[in-house]
Amino acid sequence: MSSLALDKPAPQAATRPARDGWRSGSYWPFVLPALLVVGSVIVFPWAFTLWMSLHEWQVGGGSSFVGAANFMRLFTDLRFHEAIVHTLVFTALAVLLPLVLGLFSAIVFHQNFKGRGFLRGLFVMPMMATPVAIALVWAMMFHPQLGVLNYLLSLVGIPPQLWVFHPATVIPSLVLVETWQWTPLVMLIVLGGLAAIPTEPYESARIDGATAWQTFRHITLPLVMPFIMVAAIIRSIDALKSFDIIYAITQGGPGTASETINLYLYSVAFAYYDIGYGSAIAVVFFLMVIGLACLLLWLKQRTKWTEVGVGA
Repeated sequence: MSSLALDKPAPQAATRPARDGWRSGSYWPFVLPALLVVGSVIVFPWAFTLWMSLHEWQVGGGSSFVGAANFMRLFTDLRFHEAIVHTLVFTALAVLLPLVLGLFSAIVFHQNFKGRGFLRGLFVMPMMATPVAIALVWAMMFHPQLGVLNYLLSLVGIPPQLWVFHPATVIPSLVLVETWQWTPLVMLIVLGGLAAIPTEPYESARIDGATAWQTFRHITLPLVMPFIMVAAIIRSIDALKSFDIIYAITQGGPGTASETINLYLYSVAFAYYDIGYGSAIAVVFFLMVIGLACLLLWLKQRTKWTEVGVGA
């Protein structure tokens, strides 16, 4: 019996390398279709865009290779420089305000009070509407003579404003629309973070006599910071590529006062039919989005609970 027991594992050991070899290549028939789809849907369009950016290509005409001439043209394009400034200002405001208001709203809705569920549902309704519908409603509200916003200002003695019809106020007005629509998203993300915070630190702070501000500063804010960074990443990328609301309300006006990179890219490619130069703008804009995403992901890695707790 001992000799039989020793002989039994031998066939299994002999067949194991063959099985492992079979398994190592068995996944390719399943992975290959996904790779083909990703390559055709994502990789090929960007490769073709890069190819177009190296050519002078007008719609209806032929294309000619110009190398980096389209990219060099960006350095002297003052309208492109202005669009970069508008994009950065709009993105910074459209991220900062929803983060602040969303954090405050999450703290409020985290408390127990009557009608909290109904008010939560009412608060998140703006982000469920389509951007074009929101833009049309706010465009009517921004009207200098017929808009309800100037009527509300008149009730408190404030003179009427031009809102999106003046270069100095058009971007803050558009940020107001973005803030109204996307503050609920930040609130939901932070609210999930608040629900995950343990109660022991708050009980210890209450015993030590900490004030409400001290509790928020040294407990709530550090522990919820990873969730705030997640909301910041989502909002930054979304605000950076915002197009529909801006185009539906101002079309980049008055003049070019609210023209972001997206709107300028659209004008170059589909209004002036300069596909080559528009592709160069798209490539540069794509690199900007990748750079911002990498920066935010790096910042997110520095807001882990353990590191924040040590820094606090």
